[in-house]
Amino acid sequence: FLAFLQFNRNVSPHTLRAYETDLLQLVDSLAARLGCRPSHVPLTAFDVDGVRGFMGELHDRGNSRASAARRLAAMRTFARYLTREGVLPDDPTALVGAPRKERTLPAHLGASDMDRLLEAPDMSSVQGRRDRAILELFYASGLRLSELVDLDLQDLNLAGRIARVRGKGGKERLVPFNRTTMEAVKAMMADRAQVSAGAAPPRRAPDRHRRPRDPLFLNLRGGRLTTRSVD
Repeated sequence: FLAFLQFNRNVSPHTLRAYETDLLQLVDSLAARLGCRPSHVPLTAFDVDGVRGFMGELHDRGNSRASAARRLAAMRTFARYLTREGVLPDDPTALVGAPRKERTLPAHLGASDMDRLLEAPDMSSVQGRRDRAILELFYASGLRLSELVDLDLQDLNLAGRIARVRGKGGKERLVPFNRTTMEAVKAMMADRAQVSAGAAPPRRAPDRHRRPRDPLFLNLRGGRLTTRSVD
């Protein structure tokens, strides 16, 4: 099966190791259930009861639902391979339901924590004033990070305190922001002009209307900030 994954499915070495680890754990579980060595586990032990017993062990060990679901997915791929090859008559994983995904409340900052975050950038530096503008706009508008870094200079109407945002699927919407954000962006603008003038002209991809795009937030080389650099 592992050779099939490697040479027929061309999976990555990391994925191959993950499958091997998951299936070896299954074999160990079946061996303990039968009271034999892993090398002596018969293929017939890979049945519904064996799969459910292994999933129960994962739960008892405190494995997360995501981890258990990944192991079940590995077993299903293995079972489909065995039935396709005619080694097993039926898929023993077909009647085993996947663990439901854990739902957790999103983490959020309190008002005092948010105040400390907004005050963290060094306002005496070019980078600090830019970072303050990013944080203020992020906080005031509720934009996605990808939407924030995609903003162009012409997308902001500072007088009207409105940003034109391109969202998923190319849909545009207008997002208002507060006066504090407007002042932070204004404080960044003089620095932005200096950074843009002192750097090599960035490669600016045109938008769908063939207009040149001028990024709102620049890195210190004059190019557009990426989501990774903001992180």
